Amino acid sequence: MPIAKAVRIKSPGGPEVLTIDRVSIDPPGPGQILVEVVAAGLNRADLLQRRGLYPAPTGAPEDVPGLEYAGRVAEVGEGVTGFTAGDEVMGLVAGGAMATHVCVHEREVIRVPKGLPLVHAAAVPEAFLTAYDALFDQARLGAGEHVLIHAVGSGVGTAALTLALLAGAHPIGTSRSEEKLARCADLGLVHGLAVDKDEPRFASQVRDLTDGRGADVVLDLVGAAYLAESLDAIAPLGRMMLVGLVSGASAPLSLGKVLAKRLRIFGTVLRSRPLEEKAALTQRFARRIAPLFGEGGELAPVIDDVMPMSEVQAAHERMERDETFGKIVLTWSAT
Repeated sequence: MPIAKAVRIKSPGGPEVLTIDRVSIDPPGPGQILVEVVAAGLNRADLLQRRGLYPAPTGAPEDVPGLEYAGRVAEVGEGVTGFTAGDEVMGLVAGGAMATHVCVHEREVIRVPKGLPLVHAAAVPEAFLTAYDALFDQARLGAGEHVLIHAVGSGVGTAALTLALLAGAHPIGTSRSEEKLARCADLGLVHGLAVDKDEPRFASQVRDLTDGRGADVVLDLVGAAYLAESLDAIAPLGRMMLVGLVSGASAPLSLGKVLAKRLRIFGTVLRSRPLEEKAALTQRFARRIAPLFGEGGELAPVIDDVMPMSEVQAAHERMERDETFGKIVLTWSAT
């Protein structure tokens, strides 16, 4: 059985529990592809898994984090016809992306567009698939609508911002950092709202910016602390997408406002979805969005930093300090 290297979680805890070890890898089975990973994006789910708060779903490695990768096809299994050795690919996995090799189903693989470096491609899948699925497949965001994006300077936040602008929607972004809002303005954000972390208030500003109506869609990457204000900020018949829970998972819900405004509230997660659902989403994204990256494309991932995989502990520390704008990408080339 071939030997690879991987980031491993020795036991639940702080960044110091992360190490790089040798691991065995299985050859690809029917319909599968073995990818030699060049780079992997870091996500908050990796931090939670390291702390023992977000266990890997069945079938994913419990001690190797990583939800997104970019690399080259090393080997294909029986029945695979769409990819051959050497093809540059990217995609999502339920875990294990922070290894030099990862085995994936061919239907969950996205071909990297020409002109998009693999290190940049590693920052695409989690942020853009999450934002695309939440905004368009579920919330049905349309041209001319207002969308309130919380934590707009995050990886998913910046992806949602660029996708919303591309669709002709009007994004309003919140952040606890004035600096991140300024950088989002460079991406096209016209209305950025600075939020006090101890007492978040933004609903009245959102209503002022929308002629009193409120936002048609709320993309909530924060969670409990913002729920009450989000309900005040959302328009009648509005749709709220709950994606992240960094501020907590429980908060009082005003059912009266939900009824009076006839709201729809969706919760979403990609990691634990069945293969068929993830494959269908991947294929939609590959057809409609992936071609917009690369040479002459209208989209590009926002990357805060590219770090060697050997510095994975430092990368976790940076993300925990909330210092990042966009994505951190970890690469094997410098280890």
